Amino acid sequence: MSHPHPELGPPPKLPKGGLRVTPLGGLGEIGRNMTVFEFDGRLLIVDCGVLFPEEEQPGIDLILPDFSSIRDRLDDIDGIVLTHGHEDHIGAVPYLLREKPDIPLIGSKLTLALIEAKLQEHRIRPYTLEVKEGERENLGPFDCEFIAVNHSIPDALAVAIRTPAGLVVATGDFKMDQLPLDNRLTDLHAFARLSEEGIDLLLSDSTNAEVPGFVPPERDISNAIRGVFASAQKRIIVASFASHVHRIQQILDAAHEYGRRVAFVGRSMVRNMGIARDLGYLRVPAGLVVDVKTLDDLPDDEVVLVCTGSQGEPMAALSRMANRDHQIRIVPGDTVILASSLIPGNENAVYRVINGLTRWGANVVHKGNAKVHVSGHASAGELLYFYNICKPRNLMPVHGEWRHLRANAELGAMTGVPKDRIVIAEDGVVVDLIDGKARISGKVQAGYVYVDGLSVGDVTEASLKDRRILGDEGIVSVYVVVDSTTGKVVSGPNIQARGSGIEDSAFGPVAAKIEEAIARAAADGVAEPHQIQQLIRRTMGKWVSDSYRRRPMILPVVVEV
Repeated sequence: MSHPHPELGPPPKLPKGGLRVTPLGGLGEIGRNMTVFEFDGRLLIVDCGVLFPEEEQPGIDLILPDFSSIRDRLDDIDGIVLTHGHEDHIGAVPYLLREKPDIPLIGSKLTLALIEAKLQEHRIRPYTLEVKEGERENLGPFDCEFIAVNHSIPDALAVAIRTPAGLVVATGDFKMDQLPLDNRLTDLHAFARLSEEGIDLLLSDSTNAEVPGFVPPERDISNAIRGVFASAQKRIIVASFASHVHRIQQILDAAHEYGRRVAFVGRSMVRNMGIARDLGYLRVPAGLVVDVKTLDDLPDDEVVLVCTGSQGEPMAALSRMANRDHQIRIVPGDTVILASSLIPGNENAVYRVINGLTRWGANVVHKGNAKVHVSGHASAGELLYFYNICKPRNLMPVHGEWRHLRANAELGAMTGVPKDRIVIAEDGVVVDLIDGKARISGKVQAGYVYVDGLSVGDVTEASLKDRRILGDEGIVSVYVVVDSTTGKVVSGPNIQARGSGIEDSAFGPVAAKIEEAIARAAADGVAEPHQIQQLIRRTMGKWVSDSYRRRPMILPVVVEV
């Protein structure tokens, strides 16, 4: 199995007749999925998603793929194929279209409806091309065929990309549910047909590659959900992804059966479920869904609230309920269902929310204590079955952390894919398909681009380091006025601390040390403000470390008079 090396440099020019594959996100992480295909000077993008921040990224709203490697080639893009409507596959589209609004978007009906609603908020009217499974479209030199796959959202597609370099298949996120709620099976016949043609490179979902066996059918959880509804005494609050139409359908069915009304909470949930209902993907009995404002008129045992926040997102409705920062107050006897899996990295945030809800008396039902979730990703058994059907000549695991990618690679090797034709890459690593063999040829920039409010890309890793220091250790500011001629202290040092746990009254000893250090520097002819600032930072830092074993951010301010 080939794998990238840190010393990889920029890739050489793509040889004529070769196909270049550059993942800009989704490898080594869960989210931010984006892959760029290049042939004969033209580009095709498959997916353009976001990654959600973790605790060590304070203040960040979203993380985008790095567009810098394609920024000067936007005119070469023939389209963006969107495999399905989850945020980790479509969420970054508005930010790319800000740079060139007329790049065509290609996807299924529901996927395009979800991205169009999102783009409307960004005041972008996209050019879209709706496709269905079984259809083929020529996008520049890329002959694309779309294949039905099932996932945790309707209308998901895999895409087969034909060029003179060979046939490449990108699965998107998929599983092989044999009893899907919408009766739309993963089209194994189509994959078998492509196998007969010869799949030169398969990019396969790795998310569940470590999980043995097969994913249970989505409809298997209906009994668990109905059991919760049968025993709940007061309100039921369900947290789910705002795009998980199949899961919400089961909640609606259970609510209808047990005589409850449903209200959607949160802008994205209201918007997405409205779109799914209008397009016929969500079946809503008349009178079942009501406005959240009318819930006060209903008895608690007739209420179901459906909201976001199943991943512990701090600003989502469920987290705010747990923190008593939402108009909906949790009361003893309420039942909360977390109807989703834990995305790796979110565990602490989710359990913090569970503890908060339990504190206020809620009965919290989650995957750990009830069967209220099944995955949307193929497990190891399904992947083995899939590889035996596809028989790819080259395999590139995608969509997963390193452990998932390696597990997926091992599965491919077990089914007969030669190990020297299994490419384990990471974000930015360039893979070329030349003469039927996939090999790593270089690396492009593919770092994190942070969205913080209206700021995109302005927050750097250094900024985040400063934020973490401020959050962990606090800040100590030192204000000194010095004579511009002699460099001697005229006023101060005035020292204040915030968040460091040190009382301002404790700084008397170090204030004297700072004044002495400045006096010695002045006697040596040091009077430049920047040098004095560095002197203050060293003196204060050593004192705080020796006295308190802490390392707060130290902000010296030197004013000359």
